Amino acid sequence: MEQAAASLTDIRLAARSLSAEQRLIEAEKLLSEGLARFPDDPVLLFGRAQTRYELGLPAADHFAAAQTVMPGNLDIVRNRAFALASEGDAAGAEALLIDGLRQHPGWLDGHKALATLRWTRGESDRFADSYADACRSEPQNAALWLAWFAIVAQTRDWQASHRIIDEAERHIGTTAPVLAARLFIATESGDTAATEVLMPACAHIQGDTINLCRVRYAIRRQRFDQALCLLEPLVATPSAGLFWPYLSLVWRVLGDDRHQWLDNSERFINHSDIGLSPSELDELADVLRSLHTMERPYIEQTVRGGTQTDRSILLRHEPILQRTRARWLEAIREHIASLPEPESGHPFLGIAREPLLIGGSWSVRLSPQGHNVPHTHPIGWLSSSLYLAIPDEAERGPAPAGHIAFGIPPQELGLDLPAYQTIAPKPGMIATFPSNMWHSVIPFARGERLMIALDIMRPKGG
Repeated sequence: MEQAAASLTDIRLAARSLSAEQRLIEAEKLLSEGLARFPDDPVLLFGRAQTRYELGLPAADHFAAAQTVMPGNLDIVRNRAFALASEGDAAGAEALLIDGLRQHPGWLDGHKALATLRWTRGESDRFADSYADACRSEPQNAALWLAWFAIVAQTRDWQASHRIIDEAERHIGTTAPVLAARLFIATESGDTAATEVLMPACAHIQGDTINLCRVRYAIRRQRFDQALCLLEPLVATPSAGLFWPYLSLVWRVLGDDRHQWLDNSERFINHSDIGLSPSELDELADVLRSLHTMERPYIEQTVRGGTQTDRSILLRHEPILQRTRARWLEAIREHIASLPEPESGHPFLGIAREPLLIGGSWSVRLSPQGHNVPHTHPIGWLSSSLYLAIPDEAERGPAPAGHIAFGIPPQELGLDLPAYQTIAPKPGMIATFPSNMWHSVIPFARGERLMIALDIMRPKGG
C-alpha cells in the first residue's frame, strides 16, 4: 500500500510540474496513464479534465467523472459548465450552473459563469438574474450584492446599477464598498454634482478602483495638477501597472518630456513578419474561426463589433498553433534584444527580460465597423498581436481605418491627444509593444479582421 501511495504521489507531482511548464500534451498523457492505475484518484481526474480543456480537447465528460468523486467541489462544476459550453451544449452548461446555484446561492464564481454564458449568447435582458434571486434569498450577503453591482456596472447600465446599490444599501447599510460603488457610478456616468458630494465622503477609502475613479475624474475635469499629485505615489505601489498609462497622458497634456522617457514609441514599438506561409496562415485562420462561437464579447473586454475567445489559444493542441507559438516567441526575443539597456525604475525597461512567460493568449475577430477601444494590459510587460486575415484597403476604407493605434486616450477622458503612431496590419505580421501603452483598433468599413494576441508577463515582484 505504501508503495502504491508513493507511486500516486510521484504521478501527481510529475503532472503538476509538466503543466507548470505549459507542456500540457505530455501532462495529459501522464495523467491518463496514472488514471489507468488509480482510476478514482480525485486529483488525477480533475487534472486530466482541466488539462484536456486547456488543450481544446473534449473535457466535459472528464469533469463529470471528477465530479462523481468530488461532488462538493464547485470549481469542477464551473469548469464542467465551461467545457459543455465550448463543446456546443450551452443549455447543458446553463442547467448545471443553475442547479449548483440552487444549492449554493452565495456561489460567486457560479453567478459570474452563468452571467457570462448568458451575456455572450446575447441574452442581455436576463444575464444577471441569478444574482437578483440570490441577493433576495441572502439579503445580508454583502459580497453577493457587490458582485451583482460590479457585473452590471461593467455594462455601463447606470440606471440598473443605481437600483442595485440602492437596494443593497437598504440591507447591508452605508458601508465603504457601497460608497465606493456610488462614486464609481457618478464618475463614470458623468454625474458631476454627485461626484463632488461623494469625493469627500469617500476620502477615507483606499483601493485600486476608487483611486482610478479619482484619477479619471481629475483628468476629465482637466485638473491635471491634481491628477499628477494622485498618480505620482500610485506608480510606486504594487498596482503601478494600472496607473502608469494615466501618468503618461497627464505628462503629455502638461508638455512634460517624461512621457517620451516612459513611452518612447519609436524604440518600444516594433512590427515584423514571422514567416508563416500563406497555407499556414489559412490553416491557422480556419482553426481560429471555429473558436469564435459567441454572439458577443465578454462584458469586461474592449472589443466592439466582434468577439474574443476564452482560454489561452497558444496552449491548445493543434500543431499549427504550437508552430506559430515557437516562431512568434523567437521574433519577440529578437525585438527584446534590440531594446535599450535595462534601466532601474523604468516600468518597461526595468523589468527582467527572461524568462518569457506567456500570461494569456486570445483571438479577436472583428466585423465591419468593429474596433477595440483604447486600453492597456496592467498585468503584462510586453504585448504582441499576430494578424491573420485583414480587409484590403478598398474594404477597410481610407487610412488609418483598421490600423492598430498607439497613444490615443480613452474617449471618455475628453483629451485631444493624437496617436503616437498607427500600424497597418498585414497577414503574418506581428506588432509588439509595452503592455502599459494605450492601444486601440480603429473601425473599418467592410471585411474581416482576425488576429491572435498574447501578453508576456511581468515576473512576480517585477
